[in-house]
Amino acid sequence: MISIFLVALYRHKEVRKKLKTICVIPARGGSKGLPGKNIKLFNGKPLIAWPILAAKACKKIDEVVVTTDSSAIAEKAQLFGATVPALRPAKLAKDNTSTEDTLKYALNQFEESTNQRFDLCVFLTCTDIFRDVEWISSAIEKLENNKDLESVFAASPTHKNYWQIDNHGKLKRVMKEMEFYSSRQEKKPIYREDTGLACASRASLWRDGKRIGNNVEILINENFETSIDIHSEFDFYLAEKALEYLRANSPEKVKLFL
Repeated sequence: MISIFLVALYRHKEVRKKLKTICVIPARGGSKGLPGKNIKLFNGKPLIAWPILAAKACKKIDEVVVTTDSSAIAEKAQLFGATVPALRPAKLAKDNTSTEDTLKYALNQFEESTNQRFDLCVFLTCTDIFRDVEWISSAIEKLENNKDLESVFAASPTHKNYWQIDNHGKLKRVMKEMEFYSSRQEKKPIYREDTGLACASRASLWRDGKRIGNNVEILINENFETSIDIHSEFDFYLAEKALEYLRANSPEKVKLFL
C-alpha cells in the first residue's frame, strides 16, 4: 500500500515539475499598414516593449526572445530586457512568411546558440497589447499539470454565423449547425483563437513547424478591448482611446500600463 502511495506521489510531482519555458515575440520591421509600428510609442513606450514586459512579469518564463529583421526593433527590445540572438534572415521576414516558420526558426536558433533545450514555448505578439498577464501563467500551469495537453491559448467566444467561399466560388456555411437560428442564450458559442494574446505549447510542436496542437484548452476571453489588433493608424487610435477609457473605468484590466 505504501509503495502504491509513493508511486502516485512521484507521478504527481513529475507532472507538476517546472518545465523550462521560452517566450518568443516576432516583430518584423517591414510593416505596410502602419510603417514602424513595432517601435511606435504607445503609452510612452515602443509597442515592442509591452509584450516583453508582460512576459517578464510571468515568473514561469525563463527566457524572453524577440525575433526580428530590424536593428531598430532589436535595440528597443534589448532596452526592455529581451534577448535578440541575431537578426532574422530576410527570407523569413517577408509579407508571406508564416508565423509557424518564424517561431520554428527562433526556437531552433536560440537553442543551438545557447546549448539549451526548452519544454514549453510561449507566443506573444506586439499588436495584441491588451492581454492579462495571468493568462500567460495560467496557460503554462495547465501544461505543467497535464502532460497530455499540447497547447493552451486565449480564445474569444462568438454567437455569430459564418460563411466561407469554397474552391468553386460558392458560399457555404462554416458549420452545419449555423443553418438553425436561435436566441443568443440558447446558441452554443464558437471560439476564435487569440493566440497572439497568450499561447503556450509544447516545444516539440514548434520544432515540427506547428503553432498549436489538437489536444488543447482555451482561456476564455470576453474583454472587448482585446479585439483591437494594431495594424493601421485607426487601430492605433482605437487602442489609445480604449486605454484612456479603461484607465478611468476598469484600471484592474490595464495594470501593466499604469
